[in-house]
Amino acid sequence: MGYNPKDHFFKKAKAEDYLARSVYKLQEIDEKYKIIRNSDIIVDLGASPGSWSQYCLKHIGQNGRLIGIDLTDVTVIKDPRYIFYHEDIFRMNWPEELAKLNVQKLDVVLSDMAPKTTGIKLTDQARSLELCQMALQFSADYLRPGGKFVCKLFHSEQFKEFQIAMKKQFKRVEAMKPDSTRKISKEIFLIGLDKI
Repeated sequence: MGYNPKDHFFKKAKAEDYLARSVYKLQEIDEKYKIIRNSDIIVDLGASPGSWSQYCLKHIGQNGRLIGIDLTDVTVIKDPRYIFYHEDIFRMNWPEELAKLNVQKLDVVLSDMAPKTTGIKLTDQARSLELCQMALQFSADYLRPGGKFVCKLFHSEQFKEFQIAMKKQFKRVEAMKPDSTRKISKEIFLIGLDKI
């Protein structure tokens, strides 16, 4: 059984009006670890193409708010609870923007960010790790105590090191490879629960 771009999850996403099959990774993580709750304020780092944002909007209720950001624009989601920034995540003036939105701290930080892959395994792993470290720093700065964090990492020798870094910030850290992740994929999701 080789790589099939139009597999079961691709077809399911189309049928359920999601922008990408990656939605089922977040759904599986959320169902297991109860990440997203009614009225949450969430930041979706690397939001494009938008399926994680779509999922969040279905679960945060009318009082929740979602902030998406990506270098690639997300234009199809029209929802008053959704604010999207077509920006570089790490060059944005977050304190200023969050103040404009009257947001002090976040309940959840999600990162499905991935580097543009080169095909060179070590380079891609190093770039993935760097994005995860930046996302973890973002959560250190803006996530409330008790908040939750999810990030995608290309599995490498630095996996344990990153897990240890997360354990300094969260009471519980879990690793998961959702069923909807393609078998050939080296990505793994790390979940930080109950920020210290």
